Formats: sequence, C-alpha cells, structure tokens
Amino acid sequence: MSFFGKLFGKKEKESLDQGLQKTKEGFLSKITKAIAGKSTVDEEVLDNLEDALVSADVGIDTTVQIIGRIEQRVAKDKYLNTNELNRILQQEIEAILVDAPESNSYSFNTELPTRPYVMLVVGVNGVGKTTTIGKLAYNFKKAGKSVLLGAADTFRAAAVDQLTIWSDRVGVPIVKQAMGSDPASVAFDTVQSGLAKGVDVIIIDTAGRLHNKAHLMDELGKIRRVIQKQIPEAPHEVLLVLDGSTGQNALEQAKHFTATTDVSALAITKLDGTAKGGVVLAIANQFKIPVKFIGVGEKMEDLLVFDKHEFVDSLFKLG
Repeated sequence: MSFFGKLFGKKEKESLDQGLQKTKEGFLSKITKAIAGKSTVDEEVLDNLEDALVSADVGIDTTVQIIGRIEQRVAKDKYLNTNELNRILQQEIEAILVDAPESNSYSFNTELPTRPYVMLVVGVNGVGKTTTIGKLAYNFKKAGKSVLLGAADTFRAAAVDQLTIWSDRVGVPIVKQAMGSDPASVAFDTVQSGLAKGVDVIIIDTAGRLHNKAHLMDELGKIRRVIQKQIPEAPHEVLLVLDGSTGQNALEQAKHFTATTDVSALAITKLDGTAKGGVVLAIANQFKIPVKFIGVGEKMEDLLVFDKHEFVDSLFKLG
C-alpha cells in the first residue's frame, strides 16, 4: 500500500516533473524513435527500446529484465500501437521498483511509527548527504515534528560546519563535538539529548569514507551499538544517500555500503541535473532496497518522498 499517494499534491508533482525533465527528454525521444512508423513490435523495436533504457542508465541487467518481460507480454499479439507499448513499458518499470515495508513507511506529514524515530545517514562525501539531512530536517519540522541533528562525521571539519549551517537555517538543534572526536560518542550524546528533550526525529550524520571499508564497518557497528544501549530497536532507519548524476558509480557505492551496513532505505540526489535518472531503477532493482527520497532541485522543498507510480508517470509525461 502506498503511504504517500493522497499527500502527493500539485506542488510536489510539478517539482517531480521538472526535476526529471533532462532524463525524460532523452528517454521519451528514444522510445518514440524506437517505435516510429512501426505497426508491430519486432526485434528492431526491442533493440531500440533496449538502447533507450541503457542510455538513461537503467543498467544492463535491469534493462534485460524489462525487455524480457515485454517480450513475454507481446509474444502472442505482435500488433501494438505507441500508447499500448508505452503502457506496458510503464507497468514493467513500475513493477521492478521496491515498495517500502509497511513498518518502515511514512511521509513527512503522517504519524511516525515510533518516537523518537532514529535515522542513521550514510554515504560518501560529495553525494549531497549533509544537504539531504538539512532538507529532511526542514520537511519534518514543516510538518510539525521536532528534530535533533547529530554531527557524527567528525573526521571532516567541513562536515560539522555544513551541518551546523543547516541546523541554523532550519532552526533545529544540533549535537556536536570537536573535530576528531569519537563518532560513536557523538551518536550516544545525540540520542541521550533527544530522549531528554522528547524530540520526534533524530538524524545522525556519519563519515563518508570508502577507502577503508573495514574501518567504516567497525565505526558504523560501534555507532549502532551505542545507540541501542539507549533505544534497543534503533536505528529505525539506515538511509544511504547516492548521487543520481554519477550513474553507474552510484551502483558501485551502493554495493560497498550494503555490504558494510544494514541499509534499509535509499535517497537519490541531484536527479534534476542529469539525463541518467534511470539509475533509480537500476539501484532499486539490484539491491531490493526501497528508494525513500529523491532530490529534484536546490530548494529545501525539493526533497520528495518517493512514490514509484508518480515517478514513472512523470518519466513518461509529455510536455
């Protein structure tokens, strides 16, 4: 069941349509060319359709899966017009996107499954992790929820500074320590403060390093353990932030982080600046982890809760 449907208003839809414009332009034009002048779905049509999917960074494996399912559906009836093929393609693309478990489903406006709701945010430097945290804080606060940030990326002074700027901009408190402090200590203090203040949402930033995966695994494991000393079932969500504009590189990062920690949800950023928005499909399909948020612009409102039906609808929407 979609937890977002009725809350996806006109403003959000406009942001989504605009944010996917670059991906949509290339994607739709290639699909149109693939079936132009054709009355039957033949091998040439399917080859052209495959090229359109791959060029949008849907990925080889996911593309082959989609094409295979389309082949099965049209095997009995070769005659399809443009609208029919588009409809089938939309259905198959939507089918490979993973729904979030009901226990882990929420929007900014709906009641949280537990309180405080502890989010651990992971991802390499430069993907928009700190910005995503700031936008999350803004949207939760706008929805009437109290938020506390934890600056546990203590290895980069810039990371703490950036998160502090976001806390000031949004108007939410932050827990931080000196650069080089133990990240787990910051996480512990953040949860302790959140419990004392009775906040609704606790969002903890973590270091974005991949060069030493063993060290990263140890660090994230330690953070998880100290959080669980105070809230045994926390963190309630481990959100991996990926830069959609990096295409297949985002897939590689997802491989490393899913092998290192128990990622429960994904945030795909910078989709407005790329024609490679199809990477959302590749990541969701390959890792079977739900995409929870997408970034489609610079404004704080441009972090949207992901709705797979609306996403696919915008991808195929003309104009």
